[in-house]
Parts: sequence; structure tokens; C-alpha cells
Amino acid sequence: MNKIISIKEAISHIKNGNTIAVGGFGLVGCPLRLVEVLGEHPVYGLTVISNNLGEPDGKGLGRILLQNKITKAIGSFFTSNIDAVRYVNEGKLEVELVPQGTLAERLRAGGAGIGGFYTKTSAGTLLAENKESRTINGEEYVLEFALYPDVALIKAKKADRYGNLSFSKTARNFNPDMAKAAKITIVEAEEIVEVGELTPEEIVVPHLFVNYIVKGEKSNEF
Repeated sequence: MNKIISIKEAISHIKNGNTIAVGGFGLVGCPLRLVEVLGEHPVYGLTVISNNLGEPDGKGLGRILLQNKITKAIGSFFTSNIDAVRYVNEGKLEVELVPQGTLAERLRAGGAGIGGFYTKTSAGTLLAENKESRTINGEEYVLEFALYPDVALIKAKKADRYGNLSFSKTARNFNPDMAKAAKITIVEAEEIVEVGELTPEEIVVPHLFVNYIVKGEKSNEF
């Protein structure tokens, strides 16, 4: 199977009403070319799982937001984009706030076949309202469920032709967990190399979790 396809062909796998996971912390590690072409794709009613919704003035996922393609966002830090705050206040966007560590673990659980887990994070706060909790070793724990995106759009530093992936420093962030949790994983790779060029130590995500690869642009990330 040839996993290397065009960006437009890759984005065509996203359908109305899908739940998509998009990597990145701010714009770092975000597959910006895939997001850009998503802006040209006629879909609506998306639920987006991401740490945040891009930046103001239509940067990153902020562009998709301003196109009114997102109806719900699941993530941790939406106030970096004032447009997202405005959309929530205007009733145009539903937001599910999730602590960052819990977000990562919910995605990891989805990829590991774990239906849910108990965590002390958010216990006793508004984020725990209407959620099941139980006392373990004398402390309150909150039940959180795994996340299973329909499609993940992720960014990698390198991909070989099979789909083995390596990442650049902190640009790795949520990308590996999203790749493993999604039904379809689409990778924007800065560099595509031949099979065997990546050492086992470099490979963070094995090819079995990757469906499609598109060629991205090189960037300077921390």
C-alpha cells in the first residue's frame, strides 16, 4: 500500500460531523499545511480535539474556526485565541475543557484500548461536575473516558515510506497519542525517507498506526 498521497486526497477523508484530533501546542507541532487545505474542504459540524484552537487572526485552527466549521472543541487552552472566546460567548462554539495531562491520557487510553481511567486531577472542581467519582486510598478520583477520533492530523519531523515516524523536540507534544487513538491517521512529514533510514531508537510511532503521509515544509521548532 502506498501511503504517500496528495494533501487534497488526504483531507478528503474528513467528512461532515467527524471528530478530528489535530496535533500541536499553539502552532508548534501543528500540521499547518493539512489545516490550511482543510480550510478549502467543504465540511461542517466538526468536533476538534486539540490543545487549543490556533491563534487569533485565523492562524492554524483559528482559520477553520472562523469558517464556522467547528461546532465543538475538546482541549485545554482556548484563551490563546480570542476568537474562540468570542465564539463561546456568542453561543457559536461548545467547549469541553480538559486538563492537559488528562487530555494526553484520554488520547493515550484510546490508542491503548483502555475505555477509561480514574484521576485525581479536577476532583472537587467545576470540571468534575456530573462526572462519576470514587474514593481510592482515601482520596477522590474522577472517571475520565478515552478519546477515539475519526481522523488525526499530525505533524512529524520524518516519516519513512511505511509510515514510521520521528518528531522534533517539543513539536512531538500530543501527536503520537493522537496517531494511535484515531481510526484514520494522516501525517504531515517535513521529510520523507526510505525504509531503513530511521533507526529503531528514532521511531516514536510505528507504521501500523499511520494510514496516509503527505509532504510538508521544514520548520524551526523547539
